[in-house]
Amino acid sequence: MSYAYLFKYVIIGDTGVGKSCLLLQFTDKRFTAVHDLTIGVEFGARMVTIDNKKIKLQIWDTAGQESFRSITRSYYRGAAGALLVYDITRRESFNHLYTWLEDARQHSSSHMVVMLIGNKSDLENRRAVRKEEGEAFAREHGMVFMETSAKTASNVEEAFLHTAKAIYKKIQQGHFDVNNEGNGIRIGPQEPTGRSSAGHGRQASGDRSGCC
Repeated sequence: MSYAYLFKYVIIGDTGVGKSCLLLQFTDKRFTAVHDLTIGVEFGARMVTIDNKKIKLQIWDTAGQESFRSITRSYYRGAAGALLVYDITRRESFNHLYTWLEDARQHSSSHMVVMLIGNKSDLENRRAVRKEEGEAFAREHGMVFMETSAKTASNVEEAFLHTAKAIYKKIQQGHFDVNNEGNGIRIGPQEPTGRSSAGHGRQASGDRSGCC
C-alpha cells in the first residue's frame, strides 16, 4: 500500500463519551449502539488524500478509565494528533477536559495537533454543555472545535480530516521533523499507484457498554 506519510493519532477523553464509536464511524462508516468498553487501546487505520497525497491515518482509541491512564499516557508519546472528546450530555466529561489536555501536552510533542470534539450532537434534547462553552474552551487553549455525532456521522469525517490537514501544514512549515518517528509521522512508500482502504481492529476489549 503506497502513501506519502503515516500520521499517528490518539483519541482521548472520559469513558463513555463515544471515542470508539467515532473511530468505527470514520474507519468503517458504521455505528453500533452497544460497544465493548475499551480496556487498554483499540486501533484503526484509514487512507485519506490531502493536497493530492495519500496519507495513512493510524488511530489509537484509548481507554477513558482512570485505572488505564498510565497506558494511555504511553500512547501520547509519538502522536502527531489527538482528538480530545467529551459528551455534550454529560457535564462531568466537559469538566475533566483540562486534566486530559494537560496530561496529553505533558507527555507529547509540543507540536502535536489537538482538536476538541463535543460528541453526541444528535442528543440535543439532553444537552448539558452549550456549544459556546466548547468553543470558548477550545479558543482559550488554542484548539479547533467541532461538535460531532458518531451515530449520524455528522462532522466525523471533517474532524479527522481537519486534524490531518493541520498536521500536514505543520510539516510544510517545518515544525515536524518527518525523519523522526517520535513525532508521530513516518514517510511511507511513495509509488504513484495505490488504493484507499480502511480497517478497524482491537488490541483489547471487555464489558459491553453503551457507546454513541
